[in-house]
Amino acid sequence: MAMRVWASSTANALRISCASKSSLYPSFSLSKCFSTVLDGLKYSTSHEWVKHEGSVATVGITAHAQEHLGEVVFVELPETGASVSKGSSFGAVESVKATSDVNSPISGEVVEINTGLTEKPGTINSSPYEEGWMIKVKPSNPAELDSLLGPKEYTKFCEEEDAAH
Repeated sequence: MAMRVWASSTANALRISCASKSSLYPSFSLSKCFSTVLDGLKYSTSHEWVKHEGSVATVGITAHAQEHLGEVVFVELPETGASVSKGSSFGAVESVKATSDVNSPISGEVVEINTGLTEKPGTINSSPYEEGWMIKVKPSNPAELDSLLGPKEYTKFCEEEDAAH
């Protein structure tokens, strides 16, 4: 994993194309190598991802978001049992550059938090989609997942957003 992150960062700096066929991780694409976008996830325009499995949805911030934030030094998460609402803040991520709210892409009840982020907030930088997940939610309205972006739509959104800045 560390080698893949390093390779992605190096490719980004050099502006070269990247590809991977690793069987350990879901397939991914790198559009202009600005960030990793995984198949099988849904994405919000505020740069959170959701992986819905059974009755639980796992939520975190995207690789694109963590790249823009820089080194994450502190993570604020809600308590287990808290309610989250689509589009509303459920926590914050503090980096060496700034502090940003993290918005919930879906509504529901928090059933688990990633307590490991308290001790190692930089896990969001090194593994945003695997070990850097933030909360697990029992969705109260699973239909909200349909309004989120797929990988191709999210990649296009990020490209357009980056071009505008």
